[in-house]
Amino acid sequence: MNPLRSAILAAARSDRLRTAITAARPTRAVVDRFVAGETSADALRVASELVAAGCVVSLDHLGEDVTDASEAGRAVDAYREVIAAIADAGLTDRVEVSVKLSALGQALGADGERIARDHAAAICTAAAEAGTTVTVDAEDHTTTDSTLRVVAALRENWPWVGAVLQAQLRRTEVDCRGLAGPGSRVRLCKGAYAEPESVAYDAGGDVRASFARCAGILLDGAGHPMFATHDPALVGPLTARLRDTGRDPGTVEFQMLYGVRPDEQRRLVGEGHTVRVYVPYGTQWYGYLMRRLAERPANVGFFLRALAGRR
Repeated sequence: MNPLRSAILAAARSDRLRTAITAARPTRAVVDRFVAGETSADALRVASELVAAGCVVSLDHLGEDVTDASEAGRAVDAYREVIAAIADAGLTDRVEVSVKLSALGQALGADGERIARDHAAAICTAAAEAGTTVTVDAEDHTTTDSTLRVVAALRENWPWVGAVLQAQLRRTEVDCRGLAGPGSRVRLCKGAYAEPESVAYDAGGDVRASFARCAGILLDGAGHPMFATHDPALVGPLTARLRDTGRDPGTVEFQMLYGVRPDEQRRLVGEGHTVRVYVPYGTQWYGYLMRRLAERPANVGFFLRALAGRR
């Protein structure tokens, strides 16, 4: 793994650095680039702007690795609140929510998976009543089996629940084949976690090759692929393949992060593609920010300039 990326991902786990960075006033410049704000009103404002620009949106209430049951319950309340706001704004056909099971109690001991599943079910119930959808995010490889079990259980009542697979994991081609059935919504991303070589590809070229193979499996299937990448080496071939195969653009999504390559988002919308922007919000932004910095050296430069007082 790239040494800089390793160092940043290690920083994401450091309580001391978390305290120092979150307390630094210039950090706000970087947070504002990648995070909509701290409240559901902030999230809805950004979502409305993106919808007006022709995009669709997935809202993520930030939080992960919860070890307190009451905190997991508060995450459910936050999702109910933002889903109600989406409905009140009349945006349920354009805006969904993404959830991390570790924010819903997945790590709460032997009952963690059940607790997270029940909390996710409560969120899905609210989403179904409002007329929107839910996607269950992927996290590090130690949670993959549990997360996919929860997705399978949720889909028994809500078949539209989205799954997320990470191309950096060696297992993902097999998982793609298992999830490429009719109507299955699958977000394919590269992966943003530090993983051991035994379970994950390390070199960027190997991850891209895995992404391309997995994308092919999903495109050949009967589901609804959602390609989450900003990489021109992947976006270009994917758009070319869609043109060549004649697949209805409405059956595929490109997904990109809020604050990353907005010009590319607009370009794809202009070409008739569905572009879903992943918009995080909330106070627990530190881990998310560190993973964004780890993904691109240019983001690190932006961060350091902000800390130096320069935008």
